[in-house]
Amino acid sequence: MDKSLAEFAKAHGVKYFLINFTDLSGVQRSKLVPAAAIDEMQSAGAGFAGFAAYLDMTPAYPDMFGVPDAASVVQLPWRPEVAWVASDLMIEGAPVAQAPRVVLKNLLARAEAAGYRLKTGVEAEYMLLSADGAALSDPYDTAAKPCYDQQALMRRYDVIAEICDAMGALGWGPYQNDHEDANGQFEMNWDYADALVTADRHAFFKFMVRSIAEKHGLRATFMPKPFAHLTGNGCHMHLSVWTPDGNQNLFDDPAGELGLSAMAYHFLGGMLAHAPALCAVTNPAVNSYKRLNAPVTSSGATWSPNTVTYGGNNRTHMVRIPDPGRFELRLADGAANPYLLAAGVLAAGLDGVATEADPGQRLDIDMYSAGPLEGVTKLPAYLIDAIRLLDGSAGLRAAMGDEFIDAYVTIKQREWDDYARQITEWERAATLDL
Repeated sequence: MDKSLAEFAKAHGVKYFLINFTDLSGVQRSKLVPAAAIDEMQSAGAGFAGFAAYLDMTPAYPDMFGVPDAASVVQLPWRPEVAWVASDLMIEGAPVAQAPRVVLKNLLARAEAAGYRLKTGVEAEYMLLSADGAALSDPYDTAAKPCYDQQALMRRYDVIAEICDAMGALGWGPYQNDHEDANGQFEMNWDYADALVTADRHAFFKFMVRSIAEKHGLRATFMPKPFAHLTGNGCHMHLSVWTPDGNQNLFDDPAGELGLSAMAYHFLGGMLAHAPALCAVTNPAVNSYKRLNAPVTSSGATWSPNTVTYGGNNRTHMVRIPDPGRFELRLADGAANPYLLAAGVLAAGLDGVATEADPGQRLDIDMYSAGPLEGVTKLPAYLIDAIRLLDGSAGLRAAMGDEFIDAYVTIKQREWDDYARQITEWERAATLDL
């Protein structure tokens, strides 16, 4: 039985709970519930109108209830009288099949039934901007190659240290913080865990970073490509599959190529096979495709993939094998929905295991300078391309469910259509006199 949130409140001095869910566009939604009412909410859930969020619903839909998962509860380090708790969406007693956390939980249950347990870690890059979001927050952060810049890192020590201290107090096991490849860009790493735990922490991390930045008079953004000339915000995922008890890494094989098992390569084969369609999930914004296939940035490299390839310890590929027993997927960006990112990767990988997919030959070359190669698939150029591929993917539909795919495609198609209706300054400059 779940632990009592009411008892958690008493033990930790919590006055309010944010009952949270993440919608199909990655927007976090919550209701602020007083601790005196949390018993009822833990049982029945907090009520929401599904149409009011980015879900494929109309105002005629019945009430939707977010039933909190007490295992995910987090006391806000910067406002300890409030706790955040992830919830699973229900309508009339049944899980909402299009809800991102439900999609992930369904896939994890399917994996467990097959004898697999996914563990993940994420590297969620972000930028610190001025309060109005118009410029970088640090006017002195101007180096052409700013990655690991000690002075720029320490000028933002107050923000970085507060976030890192919070992660440590929460038991996440943070282990390094750095200034990344773009001016004003940072990355903070914490220990890997079960996929649902990481997804909840990833969602909370984005909320925490934004909140602590605001506390310091700044604005944090995970936008994939805020500035055309700078490296974009990636969200690299490290992953491995274990036995259900979590004791044996099924990707690890000392006798296998680069220390990976045959099962790991089949999983990788599924990821590669589904990658173009999976982009709709891992790279879910119009802006995402200004990071993928991007021209060289001011630092000399974009650090983002442009092809569906894998290599050893080589960051120019979509998938890197940095160590035995795990992969690094470098495809996703800061807009990725924490739950759908893990769900999409697991769906693709499980399909690869089931079909014994062959990932093909590893390419030990610099993909940024290789030029077009025969048989190498390019990543989609625009969001609409990825949406159409996802819509037509029989494998991802079978794994993630028609209801989710249809709802997600509907929401993303609307987003693309809204973007396509905009008249930009570039269009006016280029065509006003034609």
